[in-house]
Amino acid sequence: MKIKKEKVGQTFHATRSKMNHLVQAYREAPWRTQRKWIVLFLLGTVSVGMITGIYLDVTSRAALAGREVQVLEAEIADNQRENADLETKLAESLSTSKMLERADAMGFVPATPEDVDFMVIPGYFPPQPAAMASSDVSGHSPALDPRFTQSLFGWFDQQLQNAAAH
Repeated sequence: MKIKKEKVGQTFHATRSKMNHLVQAYREAPWRTQRKWIVLFLLGTVSVGMITGIYLDVTSRAALAGREVQVLEAEIADNQRENADLETKLAESLSTSKMLERADAMGFVPATPEDVDFMVIPGYFPPQPAAMASSDVSGHSPALDPRFTQSLFGWFDQQLQNAAAH
């Protein structure tokens, strides 16, 4: 038992002496702890700097995109105003009074029925108007199967009549 206590005591003293040695080494070289704190501080500063840089990059890109959208919206508004102005000028130039003024200036005169000659051109068939409605005005569409034209109540009534007949 004494041997075990001695071994435990020696182990304890060896561990304690190692710890004392480390503490003494740090006391003799305080620059090690200072270096550790400086490295941690610099690492934190670099990390904050990187995050700040990324944030500024994203923010600047968003600001540029927003400004580009504003410029495009201004161009759209300018184009819409210009289109409205051109439509107004076109409507003014196509008005009846302006057209009559220009026709008079070019020497045109209104046509009378005696001045108009109609010509018949053989082989010309004027376009026919498009038929929008079918000419078949029956109650049911020919493409619809007669089995599907019966209502639920009609089918139920037919089933009751068939059951009563049997």
